[in-house]
Amino acid sequence: MKKIKLIFALLALAVLIPSCSNDGGDSKMIFENGGIPNLVKITTTDDFINLIALNNGGTFDLGLNVTVGQGEVSSMDIVAFYRKGDLVSKATFDTNITTFPATVNLSKGDIIAAFSELSSASDFVLGDQLTVSAELTLKNGTVIKILNDDGSRNYGQDIANSTLYAVVQNYNVSCPSDLGGTYSVLSSGTSTDSAPRPEDNPITDYPYTTVIKDNGGGSYTMSDAFGGLEILWYSSYGLTFEVKGSFNDVCGELSGTFTGAFGEGNVLTGAANRDGTLTIHWENDFGDFGDAIYTKN
Repeated sequence: MKKIKLIFALLALAVLIPSCSNDGGDSKMIFENGGIPNLVKITTTDDFINLIALNNGGTFDLGLNVTVGQGEVSSMDIVAFYRKGDLVSKATFDTNITTFPATVNLSKGDIIAAFSELSSASDFVLGDQLTVSAELTLKNGTVIKILNDDGSRNYGQDIANSTLYAVVQNYNVSCPSDLGGTYSVLSSGTSTDSAPRPEDNPITDYPYTTVIKDNGGGSYTMSDAFGGLEILWYSSYGLTFEVKGSFNDVCGELSGTFTGAFGEGNVLTGAANRDGTLTIHWENDFGDFGDAIYTKN
């Protein structure tokens, strides 16, 4: 049964790839109504909230260039969500922006004033996250929220994966991070499917090369999230390509969630070690898992 599910999932993926306007989710509505923002971090400003600097009396400047990614947009409001554990709070900053491109800058004082759970710099805690997005009013009066009022995503995977625009920007409360680069990977893992050859399942110390892209602020994208294991195991299903994954580095603690090639959810955990290596564990909804050591080349 699992094999059948995987095959159908892969076929569904192949159907979806050519169409970036319909992934079966809310993004189809966003495209049809014609409104998408583009928020880009200004490279000369901070790309994360530096906890060490805050503890030493410092501040931060979160700068964004705001443009229209697509559509007949009349105005935008800049909104932000502060996540502290399970608590998510919403605030509105610049409102009724009508001239594009526009520049938005958020300071420590702006964030503290906007969120009731923050009264001073000491209330910023490791692992907190600020997410900035926009709410659009189209020329026909339609209002589009990129994020729901609880901070959950109101758009599909096609928009999330787009290289043409960014509809949200995240700022982690974290420490400085520099994990980008090319890594030699040794992975050990087990598949719960019958497809892999017996000599490949379970597998120990499978070698692979993965590129980790630094997105700024402790956010990273991996060229292949599985250290080549899913290609090794599932090439018989047509999975002969790398599958990207993502994670955040919060002062050496790595964590992330992402969707795999078969539509399954994946959870990644790990650590950035003092010797420069990364220790990463991933596990998917099917029960497949892998453990890997990443050594920067």
